[in-house]
Parts: sequence; C-alpha cells; structure tokens
Amino acid sequence: MILYHGSDTLVKEPRIIRSEKGKDFGFAFYLTPIKAQAERMAKRKQKINGGDKAVVSIFEWDEDKKGLKYKLFPSPDLEWLDVIIRCRSDVDFRHGFDIVEGKIADDAVGETVLFVMDGIIKREDAVQRLSFQKINSQIAFCSEESLKTLRFVDSYEVR
Repeated sequence: MILYHGSDTLVKEPRIIRSEKGKDFGFAFYLTPIKAQAERMAKRKQKINGGDKAVVSIFEWDEDKKGLKYKLFPSPDLEWLDVIIRCRSDVDFRHGFDIVEGKIADDAVGETVLFVMDGIIKREDAVQRLSFQKINSQIAFCSEESLKTLRFVDSYEVR
C-alpha cells in the first residue's frame, strides 16, 4: 500500500516523533493513504515552522503485520475516542499497539474531542456528532519494529 507523509522537510528514514504535546494515537510516525491530506499537512507544517518548502514523502507499506500488534478503528466509536483522549491528555500513556489505523482528529473533530475532555458534551454524544462528519484517515507507526514495514519510494514538493 502507498502511504504519504506531509512535512516541511524530506523524510527518507521514518522515526517516531515525540513532542511535549499528545497526538491522536500517541508518539508515532504518522502517514495517510490520502495524498491530498498529506499535501495539506505539508503546507500546514511549512507555515507553522516558517519553512521554505512543503514536502510529501511517499512510502510503500508492507502490510504483513506478523508479530506486530495492530489496531484498526474503522470508524469513530467510543473506544477510538477514549484512545485519542488518553493519548492527547497524557503524554506518558501507551496503548500497547505497534500500528494504529483510524480516523484523524483534525481541527473540526479535535474541537469535539476537546468538548469531551472539558466535560461539555458526553462521549456518546461526541461519537454520534462525529458520525455525520467526513473524517480523514491516518496510520500511526508507534514502534521501531513497525517502522521496518515501511520503504521510502519518492518525494515531491507541494506548490
């Protein structure tokens, strides 16, 4: 499967990205099967970091998950929401999966997640609300072993 990573730099060697802020599925190397989504992320990273380039790196994923702990969230549900809330609110939380595939909590979805985290809406109401939104997909490679299933193919600059 071909996957895309949007950034302000070329990425040939994927690595687990750690920060002081929690991510949807924890610290990981994030990719998407959606080319346009990666291009938007590349432009966003360029703007945030003040870079002069927006780059999409292309990887081939050997989907043989033998020996790896894999979790698929085919749609937003309570389990998906709970994992995102835990990962975003506790940088020390580890879900135990090598690869997590599911919907991305982008700006619109992220707002709903924050409403749950702040106690403004119930988890069940959030999932129902999210079922009506078009949500993009992401695949988080959360372990060094999982990164070995990726092979750099090419890259291009987004104009």
